[in-house]
Amino acid sequence: MKAFLAILLKFLAGTGAALGIWGLLVAVLQPPSFMLPGPVDVLLAFPKHAGFLLHHAGITALETVLGFALGVTSGALLAISVWLFPLAGRVIMPPILVTQALPVFAIAPVLVLWLGFGMSSKIVMAILVIFFTVTSTVYDGLRRTETGLKDLARLYGVPRHKELWIFRLPSALPAFASGLRVAAVFAPMGAVVGEWAGAKGGLAFIMLQANARGNANLLFAAVILLALMVLAMRYAVEHLTRILVPWQVED
Repeated sequence: MKAFLAILLKFLAGTGAALGIWGLLVAVLQPPSFMLPGPVDVLLAFPKHAGFLLHHAGITALETVLGFALGVTSGALLAISVWLFPLAGRVIMPPILVTQALPVFAIAPVLVLWLGFGMSSKIVMAILVIFFTVTSTVYDGLRRTETGLKDLARLYGVPRHKELWIFRLPSALPAFASGLRVAAVFAPMGAVVGEWAGAKGGLAFIMLQANARGNANLLFAAVILLALMVLAMRYAVEHLTRILVPWQVED
């Protein structure tokens, strides 16, 4: 509870500072309202469009959570498979590396073309954004098991699948936790990029509509909601990793 209150106080202090700087910039520079509205005008957009904003934020949140869960699961399973079957890994990894080399904005329209404007293309986009991060961190964790444990497994002739379960996976948990933290930040980005390419709803859908209509207040409100979503995901995953790897020391 104390940790939560400390985080909440830091968040409120940071938010207050950001709003103060924002308001000061608007007062000094006096930009056109369609380019940079004042913080008060944007905050007033929340009660004015509360139902609309929450509905579309819920769509993006669902896409993000599903993409995160599926991306983490598939990435971890691939890392385990590559370690168990190195020959298969040499065949599987090159196509995956190609998907990571392509810009996400190039992949998103193709996914919309194949999967439509619904939620599926956005979930797949979120999976693709975080998939390789989780795969690489878990695989590195499996390979970086302590030398003493690896020698012990070889000494007793432990089969590869038992070595994975007894020695490798526990040692890889800190690396897996690091991958989860990175994925928590990028999963919302993947969902939003997918929505940007074409969607029936979501925060990016609001941004596109608000931009087309010159409604900067609503546009900035959607951006703020997205930022809050990223922070919430990060905090939730941070808490989860502390439960998953309680022995990991943090400075």
